Parts: sequence; C-alpha cells; structure tokens
Amino acid sequence: MKSGRNWLRGGIAALGFAALGATGALAQEGDTIKVGILHSLSGTMAISETTLKDVMLMLIDEQNKKGGLLGKKLEPVVVDPASDWPLFAEKARELISQDKVSVVFGCWTSVSRKSVLPVFKELDSILFYPVQYEGEESERNVFYTGAAPNQQAIPAVDYLMNEGVKRWVLEGTDYVYPRTTNKILEQYLKDKGVPAEDIKINYTPFGFSDWQTEVSAIKDFGSAGKKTAVVSTVNGDANVPFYKELANQGVKATDIPVVAFSVGEEELAGIDTAPLVGHLAAWNYFESVDTPENEAFIKQWHQFIGNDKRVTNDPMEAHYIGFNMWVKAVEKAGTTDPDKVIAALPGIEQPNLTGGVSKMLPNHHITKPVLIGEINADGQFDVVDETDDLVPGDAWSDYLPDSKKLEADWTDPINCGNYNTETKTCGGTQ
Repeated sequence: MKSGRNWLRGGIAALGFAALGATGALAQEGDTIKVGILHSLSGTMAISETTLKDVMLMLIDEQNKKGGLLGKKLEPVVVDPASDWPLFAEKARELISQDKVSVVFGCWTSVSRKSVLPVFKELDSILFYPVQYEGEESERNVFYTGAAPNQQAIPAVDYLMNEGVKRWVLEGTDYVYPRTTNKILEQYLKDKGVPAEDIKINYTPFGFSDWQTEVSAIKDFGSAGKKTAVVSTVNGDANVPFYKELANQGVKATDIPVVAFSVGEEELAGIDTAPLVGHLAAWNYFESVDTPENEAFIKQWHQFIGNDKRVTNDPMEAHYIGFNMWVKAVEKAGTTDPDKVIAALPGIEQPNLTGGVSKMLPNHHITKPVLIGEINADGQFDVVDETDDLVPGDAWSDYLPDSKKLEADWTDPINCGNYNTETKTCGGTQ
C-alpha cells in the first residue's frame, strides 16, 4: 500500500523516525512557535512571490496581537530560495531541520513545489501551497489553498466558449504546471468537439523576453476566420514583455482575448494596462471584490505595508485562508505536532474574502469561488462572471483517462492521495 509515510524501511529507518518524530515537539519547546516562509525574493519569480512573504508577515503580526497561539508568540523565519528550484528543497530542509519551524507557507511554481515534496515527506512537516496549479497530486504533508484546474482553467474555458470562442492558443511557460494544465485543457476541448487543428500549444522558457515571433504566430493563428482566444499559463516576469508585445502588435481583447491564470494585480502593477483593457484573468479572488471582509483586509494590508498603492491578489488571499485554517487546526489539536495538525485540518472552515466560507477537504484542497475578471485601465479587474457556489478542489482531473478513476482522501479508512476507485487500492493505476 502506497502512503505518505512509506519512505521508512527497516530498523535504521525506524530509529530515524524516532528522531524525526521529535521535530514537531521541538518546534514548540522554545519560547516561540516558528513559522517558515519559503518564497523567492530574488530571481524571475520575485515579481510574484515577494508580496506573499509580506502578507505572511502581516498575518503573523496580526495573530501575535491577538495573543499568539497556544500561549506563545509566532516567530516568522524567512528564507530566499531565489527562483532556484533545487534551492527550494535545500531551504525547506533548513527551515524544518535547523530552524525547527512548525509549518511552512511557500512556493509558487509547481517545479518548486515538486522539489520540496520529498523533504516534507521525509521530515514529516507541513506545507501550505497558495497558488493555482495543475492538479494530479495530493500529498499528505501538503495543503493546497490555490486553485486546482477545475477551480480555474476549466471554468475559464467554459466562459470563453459561451462567448463564442472556437479557436484556442494554449500559451505557457515551459514547466510542469502549464504542460499538465494544457494536457487537461486539450483533452477537455477535444471532448467538447474542438478539432485538433483549432488548438495551438506553445511554450517558452522562464524569463522569456523576445515575444515578437510568438505574438506574430498568435495573430496568424487567429486570422482563420474563427473567434480565437489565448489561454495563458505564462509565469513570472515573462508576463511583462508578453503583454507589452501584445500591445505593440495591436492584439486587442476584442480581436483575440487573452485569459491568464498567473497574472493578477501584482503583475499588472508594472505594466501600462491601457492597451490591455478587456483582456481577462481567472482567479478565485480579485482586489476589486466588494465585501466587508475584503475591505477590512485591504485596509489592514495598506496599514501594515505603509503604502496605499500596494495591491492585493489571489495567492495572498490563499495564504490568508491557509494561515487561519492552520491556526484553527493547531488550536483544535492543542499542539503544533504535524501528525495531529494534519489530522485536524480536514473539515476546518475559514471565511474567505469574497463573502463565502472555504472548507478544507479530505483531499487537502479547499472550496473556492471562481471569478473571471476583465482588466481595466487602472490595473484592476472588473468581475464579469462568477460561479454561483463554491467549487470543491479536485486533486485528480475527470478529463484524463488515467486520473478520472482516482480520488484523494487523507481521512480514515482510505488515507490515500491516489486511491483507485475501480481496484479499491491505494497507488493509482498500478
């Protein structure tokens, strides 16, 4: 049987487990409870991740003003993995083994998350991951507070289909999140009757800047007489020259709309958005959402950061939800011990900033609304569509043959991240 603890083998490993099992206890033996923050503060992803470090410091500060947790103050421990994917694993190990943190909030790209997974398994610690991702994963030690594909990518395509789009450009950065998401979207489009010749898929490296040829190819593909849209999984600072080149070549939203999954208020802050008015993004939160909860969050953010021009965005809300869920789970368990907190988290609820209440599911994903936003001239998004209800995150896609039979459930009696509903075994298709 495959599970999150099967890395232990033999007597030596058992001794290792005895030592590692003390990690959670050690984390709360001192005067503070340490909280790890694992976000890139330099390199290509700093444009997106620095704000997540800042919001975590705000949330920790707020909790300390409430009296801390379990009678102790929370102490943030910040490291910079510098957009270097192997360095994420090294820094995660450092946070858990050396700094003795009780939990880690971090990562953005899926390649960084994949890099740290073995560390969190081995050392039996907890990661809260706040960014939309490709799904096809459920780990015992990870809680996914960003969107799964059914909470972002699929609803975005449905929206564009309803707007009459017939031809599709799937444009992404060349790594696991765009490739897996586009694999799901390609199958979904074909299932909806879209012919292969009406689907164009293209990838560029991290930090890519010379977009002239790629944007020209998008324009050519869109000149076939069918309404065309771009579904963008371009990540990090490559978005700035991408959108600039769209404007340079006169690609308007009325001609070829772009819906982005990794562009929010923070990324738009460095771009002249006037030529981009009407292009879209799919998220689970926008700063422009008009609720009392969001108004209070924005006010708190501006006061903490000391700058009224600093925007909020979706991954920040995901950290807000995840952090408060972790606090509630620790209070419920009466300890920061990872095993007890992991067991306490499913079922925990936390009001989100759009007016609903998100819930941690047995598959370690949460329920979220899905919003489609249209870029306006102020660099904000006008919400043009949203789901009626909160959507449960689906770890395994219903649109991939090998995945549709899988489910994740980390509660008894299943206690498995890839349970095969046909064979009734843990371990996926094997």
